[in-house]
Amino acid sequence: MTARGAAGDHFGDPGKSRRVVIVGGGTAGWMTASYLAAAFGDRIDLTVVESAHIGTVGVGEATFSDIRHFFEFLRLAESDWMPACNATYKLAVRFENWREPGHHFYHPFEQLGSVDGFPLSDWWLRHPATNRFDKDCFVMASLCDAERSPRYLDGTLLDQGFVEQDHDESAARSTIAEYQGVQIPYAYHFEAHLLATYLTGYSTRRGVRHIVDNVVDVGLDEDGFITHVATAEHGELSADLFVDCTGFRALLLNKALGEPFVSYQDTLPNDSAVALQVPLDMDREPLRPCTTATAQEAGWIWTIPLISRIGTGYVYAGDYSTPEQAERVLRDFVGPAAADVPANHIKMRIGRSRRSWVKNCVAVGLSSGFVEPLESTGIFFIHHAIEQMVKYFPSGRGDELQRELYNRSIAHVMDGVREFLCLHYVGARRADNQYWKDTKTRKIPDALAERIEIWKHKVPDTESVYPYYHGLPPYSYNCILLGAGGIEVRHSPALDLADERAALAEFQRIRIKADKLVQELPTQNEYFAQMRADTH
Repeated sequence: MTARGAAGDHFGDPGKSRRVVIVGGGTAGWMTASYLAAAFGDRIDLTVVESAHIGTVGVGEATFSDIRHFFEFLRLAESDWMPACNATYKLAVRFENWREPGHHFYHPFEQLGSVDGFPLSDWWLRHPATNRFDKDCFVMASLCDAERSPRYLDGTLLDQGFVEQDHDESAARSTIAEYQGVQIPYAYHFEAHLLATYLTGYSTRRGVRHIVDNVVDVGLDEDGFITHVATAEHGELSADLFVDCTGFRALLLNKALGEPFVSYQDTLPNDSAVALQVPLDMDREPLRPCTTATAQEAGWIWTIPLISRIGTGYVYAGDYSTPEQAERVLRDFVGPAAADVPANHIKMRIGRSRRSWVKNCVAVGLSSGFVEPLESTGIFFIHHAIEQMVKYFPSGRGDELQRELYNRSIAHVMDGVREFLCLHYVGARRADNQYWKDTKTRKIPDALAERIEIWKHKVPDTESVYPYYHGLPPYSYNCILLGAGGIEVRHSPALDLADERAALAEFQRIRIKADKLVQELPTQNEYFAQMRADTH
């Protein structure tokens, strides 16, 4: 790391382009580049420098439903990008064996209804139609069990009260901030490296400079601002703002600027993963429209169906399993199809940087922070961070308030997700070995412990969940509590006195609607076969 004179500052001069250098490509780097290019056009000078030798983690293949806003902001229709990324739909997360062997439940992308001021989850506790909270209270659970697409073959979206955005250039852009509280009925699975490749083309066509080179040094001025990054073959790259997308290395934020890292390891001990890319024949094997998380002896296995392969991996705690044991468990789980597939072992850094924006450097993606991918939050963190970067884009190097507001927003999102993931473990009934027994006694955030005591007597609502935006609405907490089954939850005493007829009628309406959609909607295989035929 070198020091020299003051960093340049074009932010205060309206006659000069604002220079932004993104260090690192991959999903984080190219999502950032494409979004900034769409937001600011030629009013900023954008450069992405990425190494040809440093691979990406490459397991971030499942998303939140909010990711749809990202593509709409870029004015991209699904037919533009999905075939190029081998993408499929995701209606929910399916949890297998978290309660007991053979049991599964869903956390769907569907708001929970209410009757007479009480959520359906409360009515269900009073009058469970079946032992499946998810199927009684949501349509999406039945669609996942039946492996249905959320769209008809003509592209029409199933009716879930969501209005699709116009891709016309004059239309208002779609962001998370403007649509908080609006539930998009599905998310996506895609191959992360293919998305990065697609967004590279999108960005460079819009003037983003792409440099393939290794960063060998970072220059700082006397105030601690980054002046430049030095590359092996392209010399020094100067900028007003540097974006650190260097993954777990956090080359700029943690190494050059020395920003501390706040570990979540005490509450989320899973710190390792082993991943496989298993071939899939779409003509023979069904594409389940959900991410599956299957509980295992020292963690859980993800299964993500893509057009040409299954993305799968075992997330585990190194204190309870060796990498060799984990790989063996994963290969046994997959079966013969995994025989000749190479394994990718990953050591995960669980937690967040104390601040993600320091001086003139902002970290996006793994360099900012990461939690285990149990609820597909990795790409959500990237998307949310980019939106906040645009919202708080500085006018100059003295904009400390802008940086503080950004850092507060990022910390709230990550700390909230941390609480939600902790609930999965303490709330799981499974306790058949030391790993799962320890999940019931391991430290959890104090605020979560207090909330759990409330939820035992009153199902989660807006007043009792984590109070800051973190992407998870109250119904998500209901799904985990009532699905995982490890925490006893009581219905509201008032329901013992209430007229139940309207609630029972609502449960019946959900069953009828689910049965109708299962009959009408195509399978994912049928839908994507037609989409791919139409785009060739």
